[in-house]
Amino acid sequence: MPDRLTDRRFWDRYWDGARLPAEFVPGAKRSLFTLELARHFDAFLPRGERLSALEIGGAPGQYLAYMHRAYGYRVHCLDYSDAGCRATRRNFELLGLPVEVIQGDVMDDALRGPEHDVVYSLGLIEHFADFGAVARRHLRFLKPGGTLMLGVPNLRGINHWFRRRLAPRSLREHNLGAMDLAAWTPFENAERLEVVFKGYIGGLEPSVLGRCEAKTLRNLPARRLAKLLDVLLRKRCRFLRRFNSPRFSGYALGVYRKPGGRREGGAA
Repeated sequence: MPDRLTDRRFWDRYWDGARLPAEFVPGAKRSLFTLELARHFDAFLPRGERLSALEIGGAPGQYLAYMHRAYGYRVHCLDYSDAGCRATRRNFELLGLPVEVIQGDVMDDALRGPEHDVVYSLGLIEHFADFGAVARRHLRFLKPGGTLMLGVPNLRGINHWFRRRLAPRSLREHNLGAMDLAAWTPFENAERLEVVFKGYIGGLEPSVLGRCEAKTLRNLPARRLAKLLDVLLRKRCRFLRRFNSPRFSGYALGVYRKPGGRREGGAA
């Protein structure tokens, strides 16, 4: 398995022509998942206008915009994609919000920067073969006593069944091992991190099930089943989204505290 499962050209193509402005809005588009993610933000992230947050692989900054509005953070984005950095700057111009964008590769030993109170990534470490090494790089930019948050989509279990049939190319861009939260333990222990929260969230997520790269007769049954589940989970059986398991939940999240220091602010 190569070290990187995606490259700079992949992300330049991904962010080129991104629809802007983009901002994380809990509950938008009838998404219960965004409400669940916001609930965990609110529960575990500190508060305070003097606090700073860095998102690694953060283009186009939709989560940073939310954190600036909701918690008053001074926000920073680290991304190595040219198109991603341009999109982030433009996004914050359109939103009328301040942001500092740093173009650089988190795996570059020469990359230096200030330490922040909160460092996070949501959908980054699973694009590397050694996801633990990428997670450790986050700590270079985190103050002692600061909060680290790592999130990844969960493409195992039933989600893997759908993704393999509807979007097989995307599976090659993801390290499924990074979605096994038990595999995070060696990284946590090596860095002596305090585990604040670690678990699967969001329940069975229709947007994970229904991604389709090409409509064919062969994948028609899977597409129809995904559509049926979408209707059930969004309208009729929303309560099922409260249940979580590594076999079907759409997202995995870990929140940690770095050893040392004294944390400023606190969760509400």
